[in-house]
Amino acid sequence: MSAATEKNATTNPKIKPKVTQNEHPVSDSVRETLHKSVDALAEKAAYAETSMRNGAARGSESIVEGKERATKAWKESAIKRYATENPVATAGIAFALGAMAASLIRRK
Repeated sequence: MSAATEKNATTNPKIKPKVTQNEHPVSDSVRETLHKSVDALAEKAAYAETSMRNGAARGSESIVEGKERATKAWKESAIKRYATENPVATAGIAFALGAMAASLIRRK
């Protein structure tokens, strides 16, 4: 570039100096390193998300199975059978236990 062209390039924003590819080796290297880091982080985040979703699905299935087992156990339990056969006695027992719990809580 001549001196006049350099002066116009610095003072006139419409004139852009020509830049070769190897003029910014450090920034190019940093850019490439950052791109690789972001890509690696995205892969790890995707793996973590998949693992969390799978764990949540397994947990949900486990809760449903537990509920079904508890429901089945309750339907077959002697307590349920006694409560349905003797509702007045069951209410009396529940009242007595509630009164005992209230008196113990009040003392403290």
